[in-house]
Amino acid sequence: MYRDDVDQERRRFLGTAVLTGAAPTGAAVWELGAAESLHAMRNSRARSNPMPDPIGPIKQITAGTLDVGYVDAGSALNPVVMLLHGWPYDIHSFDAVVPLLTNAGFRVIVPFVRGFGSTRFLSASTPRNGQQAVLAVDTIALMDALGIQRATLDGFDWGARTANIVAALWPERTIGMVSVSGYLIGNREQNLVPLPPTAELSWWYQYYFATERGQLGYEKYRREFARLIWQQASPQWKFDDATFNRSAASFDNPDDVDIVIHNYRWRLGVAAGEAQYDDLERRLAAGPGIAVPTITLEGDANGAPHPDPSAYAAKFTGRYKHRVISGGVGHNLPQEAPLAFAQAIKDVAGMSFT
Repeated sequence: MYRDDVDQERRRFLGTAVLTGAAPTGAAVWELGAAESLHAMRNSRARSNPMPDPIGPIKQITAGTLDVGYVDAGSALNPVVMLLHGWPYDIHSFDAVVPLLTNAGFRVIVPFVRGFGSTRFLSASTPRNGQQAVLAVDTIALMDALGIQRATLDGFDWGARTANIVAALWPERTIGMVSVSGYLIGNREQNLVPLPPTAELSWWYQYYFATERGQLGYEKYRREFARLIWQQASPQWKFDDATFNRSAASFDNPDDVDIVIHNYRWRLGVAAGEAQYDDLERRLAAGPGIAVPTITLEGDANGAPHPDPSAYAAKFTGRYKHRVISGGVGHNLPQEAPLAFAQAIKDVAGMSFT
């Protein structure tokens, strides 16, 4: 592996860029284990969910501690892309991305994160844990359940952090990565350091969730809360009610409140994680580098807290590019600029072989 300079020529890559290029070739080089993947698809208890979905039927499969709801689009013989969402969003952030990728020759897996959509815990006794390491472990468990050896991991918000963690700790499972807002692996000790007041203000919901009032408020006003975050994080995105309601249905998951509240409380050190993930968290707290080919993206109108690209560029020790997506693009970049997001995934695939 070697390091590319940050791609200055493409920093102003437009959100309306045209998706071009032929389908990926050399599937054998990707070592995707297609035969194993087909076997897993046929012999798992994956089943269709009657809930209609614009990007394909929702399937369910047992993976680790979860019964995971996911979309599986494209041929099982193609290179695999996993699309990972955040909060308060869901798989519909990728509605326009999925057909772009399947038409380009990829197999695309889009799972509901624990606490969202049709994903459920297998046991009532399993802790409703939202710490960063467990979300990455969930991703590895899903790959194992589907018989996927390696995939390109791509996401935003929580999903970008999960992709970062898998790429850092399990690089042998990661072909490449597209990460919105760059390097997001957290360090709880650093999170204890106060920020300037204007920066603290942007994290208002995190501190609200640390209180009992915050948990009760989120429980009572889940959809109103999500709509407000969408508006603040993407101030120039004029989404309609149908777009919002399609995703908001995912927040009716019975574990949504517990997972969301624990995620933010854990970050602040006011809620404990599970001991079985302590070693993973120690490794993550050290800020491990990421050597797999990576493209980081940032919208030019992201209203959510996000680091400056100069703060994390050195974390990517392999082939690396950064792009700013123009046109009033906010935090939910895959849904606001699907062409640019899909193009980055295609380009990362190409970076893996040159």
